[in-house]
Amino acid sequence: MKTATQLLAGKDSVIWSITPDSTVLDAIKLMGEKEIGALIVTEGNTLVGIVSERDYARKVILKGKESHSTSISEIMSANVVSVSPGESIENCMSLMTKHKIRHLPVMERGRVTGVLSIGDLVKAIIAEQSDTIAHLEEYIRS
Repeated sequence: MKTATQLLAGKDSVIWSITPDSTVLDAIKLMGEKEIGALIVTEGNTLVGIVSERDYARKVILKGKESHSTSISEIMSANVVSVSPGESIENCMSLMTKHKIRHLPVMERGRVTGVLSIGDLVKAIIAEQSDTIAHLEEYIRS
């Protein structure tokens, strides 16, 4: 089974982030431009949270707050679940399911090296299962 690092190798290496004092509107604009569902929240080089489209929907829209005057620090998830680079895809998926999250930062020596999405993991698992099926079919035929 592949690891978090192996999965990140096939992705764009840019890590999109925002600061806690930025507005929600800034975050939504950036997520829209980059076609991503979450941003890590950093102060300097330190991970302090993560903000997602789900946070926007539940903590801004449903509560009647205004995107241009609400700061990221008001809606971000501060207790970030993360993994090390060697973590297996299976364990990443298990963590995401357990914590009901869709984005998982990969951390090495206190720094974010990438972010895995649930979509990244599902694609990897499907590819791995397809390979296994192909090998089994070849074995059966031989």
